[in-house]
Amino acid sequence: IIFAVGQMGAKVLSFFLISLYTAVLTPDKYSTADLIYNTINVLYPIVTFSMADAILRFGVDKKYDINRVYTSANFMLVIGMAIFAMTLPIWNLIEVYDNYVLLLFLYCLFSSVRQLAAQYSRAAGFVKIFAADGVLSVLIQFLCNLLFMLKLDMGINGYILSFIVADLFSTLFHFTASRIYKVVKLKYIDKKLIREMLKYSLPLVPTYLLWWITSASDRLFVIEMVSEDANGVYAAAYKLPTLLLLLTTMFYQAWQLSSIEEKDSKDLPKFYRNVYKIYSALIFIASAFLILFAKPVTDILLTDDKYAGAEKYTVILIISMVFQCFCQFMSSIYSIKKKSKNSCYTALSAAVTNVVLNLVLIPFFGVYGAAAATAASYFVCYIIRIIDTRKYVYFAINIPQMIVNTVLLIAMCAIFIAEPDYHIAMLIGLFVAVIAVNIKDFYGLLSGLLKSPKFQKILGKK
Repeated sequence: IIFAVGQMGAKVLSFFLISLYTAVLTPDKYSTADLIYNTINVLYPIVTFSMADAILRFGVDKKYDINRVYTSANFMLVIGMAIFAMTLPIWNLIEVYDNYVLLLFLYCLFSSVRQLAAQYSRAAGFVKIFAADGVLSVLIQFLCNLLFMLKLDMGINGYILSFIVADLFSTLFHFTASRIYKVVKLKYIDKKLIREMLKYSLPLVPTYLLWWITSASDRLFVIEMVSEDANGVYAAAYKLPTLLLLLTTMFYQAWQLSSIEEKDSKDLPKFYRNVYKIYSALIFIASAFLILFAKPVTDILLTDDKYAGAEKYTVILIISMVFQCFCQFMSSIYSIKKKSKNSCYTALSAAVTNVVLNLVLIPFFGVYGAAAATAASYFVCYIIRIIDTRKYVYFAINIPQMIVNTVLLIAMCAIFIAEPDYHIAMLIGLFVAVIAVNIKDFYGLLSGLLKSPKFQKILGKK
């Protein structure tokens, strides 16, 4: 609930920002801005050596001193940023980045510092601070966008600067609210701990790169094989499916903490089975709901005619997000068992599938081919992770139910794109069918929440 409050507030504001970006920036400019945003998402785990993940994994584990974990992680960040600074002349040679190199460096720096601070708050048990930061940072970003992009008309520069200022304020918030300023001391730099953290985190660096290839390389293919304007529309189409990630991220943030805390429990397989049932029910119902309402929501978010038709790609990307969420769930097994190399190997399968299918499908189906390639990539990775993770935590999965759910979503997607007669009624019928298949497991989530001691305490009941 705490994570939900923070994430919902942040995403409501984020959706207002999507309308602002698409109104102020032309599709080609938005394509560039989106590429820079995704570049930072790739850079920060590289320059930090994925230490944000290590802070959570080692910080929650009672065997380690969280102060030493956090300080050692920041020591590695200093090394990473120094190396990145030496590569800046190379970035100047890349046309898409040449006007934004300094901002790119500052964006990467403050984004990385913020990520480490946020994971400290989360691992140290300051979950309310972690959740509140989600709203605070996006609120500041929203205000900065109004100033830099609307008032001062700074375009892409204003877009990047808004993230930098938001990350700066977010970092200061964590440092004061979670009292991080008391934690960072040179004496806490632990070489032995750094080696152990790097053993866990370094395989995650190529994993992030591989996920970037899976989620963002299709945009580069669209730019080269279709057009930059088409990629701007495709990038905008990604925004609605991220609502599904919002929903699962709330769940996953709490689930990660619980899975690490319960890693030595004898009931771990049963724990995973029960949570997975609820998780999958939540995902399928939510994704069917998003497909049903993709057209009106997209019309609200993308008011400019230049982005017309984006919803056709959106529904395919919603299906890709479904399997991305399942891949994310399976990654928690690699986390608790410290099998980050397996996370990398399985992410490689998605990246290779994505590149191959982009080359094959885009020439024939254009942007639809890129969306289909992304969905197929996450599906392949999900299947491989189901098989691989069972070596470490074996739990039962209702395969027939998964197949039925997937077929229903694909049918909704096909009907949405083709728009046959009575397609609205058909979509509603399929949405009801998805609810019917998953309602029992979803009810288990609600009844379990309502009966929990903490929720009863909130209601004032003994």
